Formats: sequence, C-alpha cells, structure tokens
Amino acid sequence: MDINDISKAVEAVKQSSPQRKFEESVEIAINLKDIDMTNPKNRINEEILLPNGRGKDVKVVIFGSEELKAKAKGVADYIFGPEDISKFAEDKKAFKKIVNDAYFFIAEATLMANIGKSLGQVLGPRGKMPRPIPPGQDPVPLIKALKNTVKARSRNSLTLHVPVGTRSMDTQKISENIMAILNRITGKLERGHSNIKNVYVKTTMGKAVQVGTGDQN
Repeated sequence: MDINDISKAVEAVKQSSPQRKFEESVEIAINLKDIDMTNPKNRINEEILLPNGRGKDVKVVIFGSEELKAKAKGVADYIFGPEDISKFAEDKKAFKKIVNDAYFFIAEATLMANIGKSLGQVLGPRGKMPRPIPPGQDPVPLIKALKNTVKARSRNSLTLHVPVGTRSMDTQKISENIMAILNRITGKLERGHSNIKNVYVKTTMGKAVQVGTGDQN
C-alpha cells in the first residue's frame, strides 16, 4: 500500500459520491487482523498530528488560572477556571453538552487531580481526559496543534475509524494525511503491515472504496 494506491482510492471516493449541500468529512476505516483486542496492551489509542490539517475546525476546551485563560483567549473554544469544575460537577448534563461538542481538553497541571475526581466519570469513558500543561506555559501552540490532530482508538474492536480531512481538500493532501496515520498505526502493531487486513476510504455519506483494489463496500 503506497501513496499512489491511497490517492486512487481518495479520487474514486470523490468521483463516486454526489456533491452534498454541506462539507462532507473524509475518513478511513482500518481493519486489523490476528490481534487479540481483549488484551488491553494490544489496543490502539493514538493522537496523530495530520501534516495537512483536518480541513475543518475542531473545538478545544481549556481549564486554567486567570493567566492561562488570558493567553488562550481567542484560540481555545471554551475557557474555564477552577471555579467552573465544581459547577460542572453539580450539573453534569450541561458539562456533557460541552464534552460532546469539543474534541480535545487541556488543563493546567495543578487542576488535574480535581478534574479527575469531579469530572473524570464524564471525560474518561469518552477518551477526553485533559492534557496537562504546566502553570505559566503558553497554551497557544498546543491548542493550534490539537486542532490539526486526530484520535485513532480501537477499544476492543479490530476496526478503527479515523477522520483524514474534508472532501474539498486536495486529493494529495488527504492522501498524505492517510499515509501519516497508517505509518503511526503500523508502527504500533506487533507484525506491522501484516496485522492490517484492509483499509477503506469514504466520505460522510458516500460508499467506501478499498485502498489498493478500488472495491466498493
């Protein structure tokens, strides 16, 4: 499987899917084989920075002191202070709405214990526990990087679904994003490429096309 195979599959997906009235996402489905996913150490849980970005914005939440909040203003999508942790602990319904809307969470390191204790039940199962950031550190570079980052999580399934861009993105750029993801996942597998059964590309509402064969699913 090389970049040319991937580009052909991406182009086939674009050609076979009618234009929609909204910007469709493009994602890949990676089907693994010969791996015991009941063993937690075999599961995939990666965050991958895409070389060409996601093609659309994702929301980032930050919890921090007044200094951190000021630095994150205009870059983070939700900005909260220590006092908000207890408020959300008492109103988990409101917090779940934010958790479902946001993709990544960041928190000043000194707040992590309280967040884990008060909000961990909501964040943990969704794979959205915050990334800790030291007090005083500028959070802007991390926020910008996370907005171009995707998660690849298998849990106990042999199939991973990972966003790789949007339909309007250049085919080559989407293909490079896919290659970056496959390289990372392959590096985490005991037998590398031999543990990958096949890879499909699809748009939000389109048919899936298999990389390397062009078969539709």
